[in-house]
Amino acid sequence: MITKALQADISVTETAQAAGIAKQTLYAWIRQARIVDVSSRSKKKQRGRPRKSRWSPEGKLRILVEASALSDEDLGAFMRREGLHEADLERMREAALAGLTPVVVQRGPSAEQRENKKLKSELRRKEKALAEAAALLVLQKKFRALMEEEGDDTAELFGDDS
Repeated sequence: MITKALQADISVTETAQAAGIAKQTLYAWIRQARIVDVSSRSKKKQRGRPRKSRWSPEGKLRILVEASALSDEDLGAFMRREGLHEADLERMREAALAGLTPVVVQRGPSAEQRENKKLKSELRRKEKALAEAAALLVLQKKFRALMEEEGDDTAELFGDDS
């Protein structure tokens, strides 16, 4: 009955009615079967075997294609038959969509790299201008010192800074 309820194209309630038992009884049997199945799985995990994915990529694709063509009522029966939950189906959809997103291949430098190159060029230009201005100030001081040694009046030429 459990196998029939999970694999049939009709709902669990309809399966219970056809068998002449209460739907709560059938649901309890299904719950018990899942508990037994879960406990047997946990024993296998304890043996140290690595857990393999239940579905191959081809199987996941088949499930997604079949599920997309079904109505809500048929989808429930399909998911029971396949042993799936809505969360499993949603994870499969997300993984498939993630695999279909295009990879952007960028040619040439990025906008950040271009901006960085421009800023470095401007910085070099300003450093050169600053070095030139500093050199001119040093030369101007040396020239004034030289002119004062010779006794010329430099105040007339350059103005009195002091």
